[in-house]
Amino acid sequence: MLTISLVTLLALAVLLGSGVWIAYALLGTGFIVLTLFFPLEPGPILASDFWGASYGWDLTALPMFVWMGEILFRSGLANNMFQALSPWLGRIPGRLLHSNIIGSGLFAAVCGSSAATCATVGKMTLPELEKRGYDNDLAIGTLASASTLGLLIPPSIMMIVYGVVTEQSISRLFIAGVGPGLMLLGLFMTYVIGWSLLVGNRRGAVGKRDSDMPLRQKLSGSLQLLPLLALIGGILGSIYGGLASPTEAAASGVVLSMLIARANGHFNSTIFKDALFAAVRTSCMIAFIIAGASFLSSAMSFTQLPMDLAENIGAMGLSPAWLLVVLTLFLLVLGCFLDGISLILLVTSIIMPVIETAGFDLIWFGIYLVIVVEMSQITPPVGFNLFVIQGLTGRDIMSITRATLPFFLLMIVAIVLMSLFPGIATYLPQAMSG
Repeated sequence: MLTISLVTLLALAVLLGSGVWIAYALLGTGFIVLTLFFPLEPGPILASDFWGASYGWDLTALPMFVWMGEILFRSGLANNMFQALSPWLGRIPGRLLHSNIIGSGLFAAVCGSSAATCATVGKMTLPELEKRGYDNDLAIGTLASASTLGLLIPPSIMMIVYGVVTEQSISRLFIAGVGPGLMLLGLFMTYVIGWSLLVGNRRGAVGKRDSDMPLRQKLSGSLQLLPLLALIGGILGSIYGGLASPTEAAASGVVLSMLIARANGHFNSTIFKDALFAAVRTSCMIAFIIAGASFLSSAMSFTQLPMDLAENIGAMGLSPAWLLVVLTLFLLVLGCFLDGISLILLVTSIIMPVIETAGFDLIWFGIYLVIVVEMSQITPPVGFNLFVIQGLTGRDIMSITRATLPFFLLMIVAIVLMSLFPGIATYLPQAMSG
């Protein structure tokens, strides 16, 4: 068993480290394990797993949500959000720094991509915040961290992937992400308020306060947010109310996103084609990785390695709390080298028997896993948001990483709070099913 474990880890490390596509690395590892240790033909198993991983109806929601995000990414929506939010934030400590957090949270909710959110919102807010005298590190930290919320606030591509491979309800996962997502937004904003009161005001690093705007003008500007809020509310409301499945809600979201983009004056045949082809490329990549992870999962089941690992961990007598600590450290290390989808698929291929044996609620664990993936987006060397901000600002990766450190720690606080109060993630899904 030790030999199989070492060969599996070595094969996966070599393939990933050599720059092979992640899907091919997962396929190759499974092929090596089956070929070396079992008298089995990998071909039929591979064909069966590819078919089983690709025909599920729930998986249809994924390209729809990706397409919706690509359309809104090109619609000029981020500029509207900044203009609508900034007049209301003048009296809050931190002022326009909160526009990074709230704006990224709103845009991420419909875009679903942390990198796209980071790039779109950052292009607009970072130059404006620098010009107004805001602290650069905090501006970068709020942008990098808040843009990861697209992975958690529904509709979330990560949740669709997790739901498909673990056979959990995607509707319940979506609703479960609402509470933790709002909690993280609250933690980020609380930190910015505290920093502004204790440090920022003394340094003069929270910008100059704009002149007050008449209430009527504020309300008029806020109308630009209504289409976005209606889109988010419509998708979540239809799923929560049982009026539509995630797939049906996603298809409706595509149509509504086209109407919003058209209303903003940023929709034509070129944008339609660009968004469609970008969605096809992204969806095919994700589907290929899912198929590769499914094949590796089958190979692992033949080795009995996941079950043995679960039994050994159970024999150690670790409490669920200590198991979560060890698992978090393990996932953070993996997250330094793998993208979010690959991390979720690799973890679910290997350690789900451990999680089930420990008695974790799989909906709760899905939300926990997504938060850890969020943390991996702002950790080097493969933190995608760090690379996006480096491209926007020209700063080195380590200085950007230091700017995001307080928010990384706040995500750990969120995991602790979820562990102490699991109802943060489980209350809404239980109310939905009950």
